[in-house]
Amino acid sequence: MEKIVNLAKRRGFAFQSSEIYGGLASCWDYGPIGVELKRNVKEAWWRDMVTRRADIVGIDCSILMHPRVWEASGHVAGFTDPLVDCKLCKERFRADKLMDAQCPRKPSKHPGECEGELTEARQFNLMFKTFMGPVEDTASVVFLRPETAQGIFVNFLNVLHTSRQKIPFGIAQIGKSFRNEITPGNFLFRTREFEQMEMEFFVRPGEDERWYEYWREERLNWYTRYGIRRENLRLREHAPEELAHYAKACVDVEYHFPFGWSELEGIANRTDFDLRRHAEYSGKDLSYYDEETKERFYPYVIEPAAGADRATLAFLVDAYDEDVADGEPRVVLRFHPRIAPVKVAVFPLLRKEGHPERALEIVDILRQHFTVQYDQSGSIGRRYRRQDEIGTPFGVTVDHQTLQDNTVTLRDRDTMRQERISVERLVEELKRRIEI
Repeated sequence: MEKIVNLAKRRGFAFQSSEIYGGLASCWDYGPIGVELKRNVKEAWWRDMVTRRADIVGIDCSILMHPRVWEASGHVAGFTDPLVDCKLCKERFRADKLMDAQCPRKPSKHPGECEGELTEARQFNLMFKTFMGPVEDTASVVFLRPETAQGIFVNFLNVLHTSRQKIPFGIAQIGKSFRNEITPGNFLFRTREFEQMEMEFFVRPGEDERWYEYWREERLNWYTRYGIRRENLRLREHAPEELAHYAKACVDVEYHFPFGWSELEGIANRTDFDLRRHAEYSGKDLSYYDEETKERFYPYVIEPAAGADRATLAFLVDAYDEDVADGEPRVVLRFHPRIAPVKVAVFPLLRKEGHPERALEIVDILRQHFTVQYDQSGSIGRRYRRQDEIGTPFGVTVDHQTLQDNTVTLRDRDTMRQERISVERLVEELKRRIEI
């Protein structure tokens, strides 16, 4: 994990938030390479969950919502973690995760195993609270949303009437959420500000188990489709005592991170809990009327909920590799071409004799289709290594022959194989390889 964090900072994947002021704990800024990687992860999710399906539509809801939304959902009363304090070091820990935590004074021990005495556990609400309007009183309290799902539920009727969808159908959303985690950590894995990729799939009661099984497999396969090794993924079904108050069933897609198996995404059968609760609290009828059967019912909901930041970290960790190239050690990120932050790099072999000018002309052509980097600094081998470290799948080298016959050398990141190809065919060939 230390190698990943060091590479991420060195190559511009992520930096600690407000770093010049000493940083803000567990808040991260994505750099030029990291923002492209995360954007590609989100676009892959949106493309497969919305664009390519006729039965799912998208939405983008406000982060600030009416406070009653969170009362109806149960977040005001029940969105809590048990918190304990160490009387010696004054640090706070989740009471149910003490064996996963380290004592800050003695890292080899867990909290409570050292000289420090722990307080009694008390419940700590994870929602960030703020005020709307000029007066800071209880009447103006609002919350930063802790999940994107509730925005979908309260817009169920709006989407149903405007999109003309029929059960079964889904509503998807990508957006920021905020949780005042007691013990965040592990780089991008657990942060207080994060981005979710959630979809609520509304189905007829009685058909929920079939759709639950469908989305379990569909979401597991999505990660392998974009390059994550199957042996690093597993499905973990929640035991009855683990289930949230609204859930009939839930399974986690877990990834084997360097710090152990941890959740990438959860797929839950939320039953009809959410629509019924919002109907009760709002006084609006949120049931569904089936024109064909003349039935009215509250749909059950199957929810695949993924973390965009966790997925980004998983793709980064899984792509990391070390091998030997030309007798020298090489760090390479073997991203799937669709996920790779930079698709192609262009190099002039020399910094003279017309090489840079022709290379920049090719960059202008490629930039209409792909994310491109231009690099003319250092030996060609060193430039290849820089691109390998950020996972660029293809390199294009301009040399003397380019000026004679308009061909370039196309290099493959993983095989390091090089071949000559005409500039006229370059865009078509790169598209073919990236779409694999």
